Amino acid sequence: MSLSIDYPRFSLGQALTSEQRAFFTKYGFLHFRPFASPEHVQQLLNATQEVQAEWLAQGLEKANGVPIKYGRDVDGSPIVQRFAFASQHHPVLHELVQDERFEALFPLLEAEGGRVGENEKDGLVVNHYVNVEGSEFSQMGWHTDSLRDVFYGKRIGPMLNVGLHLDGTKADNGGLRIIPGTHHQSLHKMLFRKKYYKDVYYDPNEIAIETEPGDLTVHDGRMWHRVARSPLTGAASRRRVMYVPIIAGKYQPKSDASPTPFYLRFLHLVK
Repeated sequence: MSLSIDYPRFSLGQALTSEQRAFFTKYGFLHFRPFASPEHVQQLLNATQEVQAEWLAQGLEKANGVPIKYGRDVDGSPIVQRFAFASQHHPVLHELVQDERFEALFPLLEAEGGRVGENEKDGLVVNHYVNVEGSEFSQMGWHTDSLRDVFYGKRIGPMLNVGLHLDGTKADNGGLRIIPGTHHQSLHKMLFRKKYYKDVYYDPNEIAIETEPGDLTVHDGRMWHRVARSPLTGAASRRRVMYVPIIAGKYQPKSDASPTPFYLRFLHLVK
């Protein structure tokens, strides 16, 4: 399946429209514009920088069992490149995941008990991609978010991955790539269509998600997606995205005592 880069961008209201639900059912993703104002985006960026300063000072290695990924910025200074459970560490980020507009997305789960997983999975994740020497995070290979259920011998549960994009990213500057419709694939294809995280290459069926600061994207957890490396270097390659899971089913919060999930033990291989 292929889809033009001219797919529709929607506005997120108190409830999804029939057009939005039909598009998601067929293709497995939605793109909303705008979600956060420029002022709100800056507040979120400031909050992540404050959390980063705190974690660097503490030398924190894990958040609720999830490894923190550190790297280097364009000036060589240390930065956090993958945060987990970030909303537990700053009131502005906590307020974000309480936004009532997320509730409009719950029906896409097609399950009872939809909720924002602030304290589950990896919580609010902040990915900071930058393509410079010393960076430990410039791309992410093909994967699905539902693999974690398989690792734990569980039935694949309903999940949406909701991304708030803090930087604008054109298709020629890397960024999110998805293969529309793969949320309908068989379990075999979900497991073996690609080599998880190691396969970083272009797929003829992929589309690029071009974003502006404040855009919100939603994709089904079973969908194949990746983050392409920017062909640029330095500050021009910077892309920052916040992801929060929307899930249903048994409440399974994590804490400081939680073990590191098996699939995250390979996070250091993702560069």
